Order: sequence, then structure tokens, then C-alpha cells
Amino acid sequence: MTEIETLTLRIDGLEMRIAHQDHTIEELSATIADQWKQIEDMTFRLTRLTEQVREVENSAGVTDEPEPPPPHY
Repeated sequence: MTEIETLTLRIDGLEMRIAHQDHTIEELSATIADQWKQIEDMTFRLTRLTEQVREVENSAGVTDEPEPPPPHY
């Protein structure tokens, strides 16, 4: 095998690896974008749920203050 053939084979191998890596990077980027959308949705839902819990606590008279000890103390 000549030096040019060897170099051609090496270049072809590198080009295949780069193409595979480009494809992998695109897949990872799409996955990250999907996960970011899920995180934003979950954050929004958690915020809404927190607000709803606070509303229920306020309407039920629940406070963050500790209960006073019973009179027999």
C-alpha cells in the first residue's frame, strides 16, 4: 500500500468519525432542549402548586408560627 493510499484511508476514517460525532452532538443538543422545556414546565407547575398550597393554608388559618404550649405546662 502506498503512502497516498494510507493517508487516504486515514482521512476517510477521520471524516467518518467527524460525521458520527456531528450526528451525536445534534442528538444531544435536541435532548438538552427537550429536557429544558420539561424543567421549565415543572418549575411553572411547582410554582402554581406552591401558590395553591399557600392559599389553602391561608383560608384554613394555618400559620408558620408554632402552637403555644397547652395550659397545663
